[in-house]
Amino acid sequence: MIAYRAIRIVQLGIKSLLLHKMRSALTMLGIIFGVCSVIAMLAIGEGASYEAQETIKKLGSNNIIIRSIKPPEDTSSGSSGGRRSYVSEHGITYKDAGRIQGTIPGVGSVLPMRIIRENVIFDQNNIPVQVIGTHPNYPEMTGAAIMRGRFLSSTDEGRQANVCVITVSLAERLFPYQDPIEEEVRLGADYYQVVGLLQEQGTEKQRAQSGNMEGQPLDSNIYIPLSTARSRFGEVVINRSAGSFNAEKVELHQLTVQFHNPESVEAAVPQIESLFQRFHKRKDYEFIVPLQLLRQAEQTKRIFNIVLGSIAAISLIVGGIGIMNIMLATVTERTREIGVRRALGAKKKDIITQFLVETVVLSFGGGLIGVMAGVIIPLLVSHFTDMKAIITWWSVILAFSISGLIGVVFGIYPASSAANLDPIDALRHE
Repeated sequence: MIAYRAIRIVQLGIKSLLLHKMRSALTMLGIIFGVCSVIAMLAIGEGASYEAQETIKKLGSNNIIIRSIKPPEDTSSGSSGGRRSYVSEHGITYKDAGRIQGTIPGVGSVLPMRIIRENVIFDQNNIPVQVIGTHPNYPEMTGAAIMRGRFLSSTDEGRQANVCVITVSLAERLFPYQDPIEEEVRLGADYYQVVGLLQEQGTEKQRAQSGNMEGQPLDSNIYIPLSTARSRFGEVVINRSAGSFNAEKVELHQLTVQFHNPESVEAAVPQIESLFQRFHKRKDYEFIVPLQLLRQAEQTKRIFNIVLGSIAAISLIVGGIGIMNIMLATVTERTREIGVRRALGAKKKDIITQFLVETVVLSFGGGLIGVMAGVIIPLLVSHFTDMKAIITWWSVILAFSISGLIGVVFGIYPASSAANLDPIDALRHE
């Protein structure tokens, strides 16, 4: 009996709403847009946060990255007859790498890198690249994948061999019609045999966090043994301009320090900073700690979700106000009907229930349509753009639940107003 009564009340509510289809549809739009915006905005925000966190994770939560930076120009350099020349020595040194390896507890391995801007030449192709002198453990520490051939070996390092590994994208541009393995390319004054193809785990957008120093994309890299880079290219780079020249001496452009476990990372940061402050008179280095960046990104994600959710929730509140406005107008229109029902024995709770059912039907109906739109829109955004969108189950449940709650909250006042009408005055209403 109770179930039948409940079904009957719902049927009456839906029937009343269908008498004014256009008005009901327009009232639902506020809820539809609100629910849709909550789900879509949180999905896009979640996708952006996921990409940022994945970029940081690729740097390694067990790693500390130290980069050489150029300090302010030394104005004390001598000049003569309008011409000036000097050698600016700054950045990370080989001794720094040895000190970290030998004195900092918890260090697993240290990966040094020296970066030289050069042009690679093969046949008629001449492409600007980054020549990276490094050690054989580069792929393991950076997550880069060997696609063909091999990476540099300890034998190559010991012999200062003229061998190189190039990125897949660079190989496609440099060798459009042939297999690059065992071919020779020219770097500077020397020829290097290609022994492998490598796929980097990053893009140019991630450069600010990845520690790459120069202006070339990550897919334009050539890797050679560090000993070879030191022997063939030296450590001094000379820049000439009209009437003057200057030279920079940088032994290493980057050090990646890998620890056995993440717990050792944060404790080691002040120790390494103290070590550098002791042996570097100027601040010619910077630290990147992926673990700290990851925690900051997670905190930013939480704040971002709260802000986006709050903005989108305003649309739901506006939709609720729209429902209240329409229901108050409905109460005025149906005053005589309410009087008839009260005269026939309907109680106040019956009137309240009827009007609440109508508001809940509006809010839940709008919520369902909003959920469908909120799921489809992020998928379309991901399909037609490079932006990643991740739809979370909790955002769908949250948005739909709030839409139903708004229907109840904003329907209580109109329902109470209808129930509190005097039956005699309601019957006399024209």
